[in-house]
Amino acid sequence: MTEARLRALVTVADTGSVRAAAVRLVVTESAVSAAVSALGRDLGVPLLARAGRGLRLTTAGETYLSYARRVLGLLEEGRAAARGELDPGLGRLRLAAVTTAGEQLLPATLASFHRRWPDVELVLEVCPSARVWHLLSMYEVDLVLAGRPPADAAVTVLATRANELVAVAEPGLASRFRLAGTPWLLREPGSGTRATVEAYLAEQEADPPRLVLGSTGAVVAGAIAGLGVALVSRDGVRADLAAGRLVPVPAPGLPLRRPWHAVAGPTPTGTTRLFVDHLLAEDGRPRWRRVRLGAAAR
Repeated sequence: MTEARLRALVTVADTGSVRAAAVRLVVTESAVSAAVSALGRDLGVPLLARAGRGLRLTTAGETYLSYARRVLGLLEEGRAAARGELDPGLGRLRLAAVTTAGEQLLPATLASFHRRWPDVELVLEVCPSARVWHLLSMYEVDLVLAGRPPADAAVTVLATRANELVAVAEPGLASRFRLAGTPWLLREPGSGTRATVEAYLAEQEADPPRLVLGSTGAVVAGAIAGLGVALVSRDGVRADLAAGRLVPVPAPGLPLRRPWHAVAGPTPTGTTRLFVDHLLAEDGRPRWRRVRLGAAAR
């Protein structure tokens, strides 16, 4: 049950075909099929089945896939941890961030970190909240910057930073705001901010029109254009508020305090700790604060 066989299975699932998997792995199609078949023999169940002219994962293959991802993720994490413990400045850091953190908080931080630690290999994925926690649970990333982690997640919160969710709109629309009648602009399914909007409206027993725009940038642009009200991180609209393109909306119970969290797996690597120390040393306002290991995230 070698790493190469596990990687062949995962790559077939990710690419959708043996041919595409072979291209990505730079091997022959027969090598990919043989690797997955050998893995199936080790397990005692077939992992691939014929589907027309191609192959697809069997039900057993789909079931085993999540375990294969975790094993590969742990192997990658172990390699990064070993390199990072020897010299954190020569390690690798795989980051995942929700959209606002990826677009507003990280660029300057990554640039200053790279200037100080140019030999650290940096990898970043910006995606919705549900995706970042999935990546962390699969050991596919070392550190997540997002809101509060799921209650049942086996994670380590290393630092937090104050953050507010504010309802904003174009000044004219804000002056005519009605909780039950003014449209609200929503992110895509899987977004933590979208879930917060829905929970807020349910708590207020309000059912206003909703318009799904997909991304944080589209939601903010839609609010500036007067399409509706957006609930967004204050970090993401500071410039628009200062310029008067957007103004806070007088909605009851807002703003909401939703701190940012820097979250690692159960055993943070040396390079992960190096990056968090860099976050904590930054002079920005508000500042990141260290969380004592074992303390509950607030």
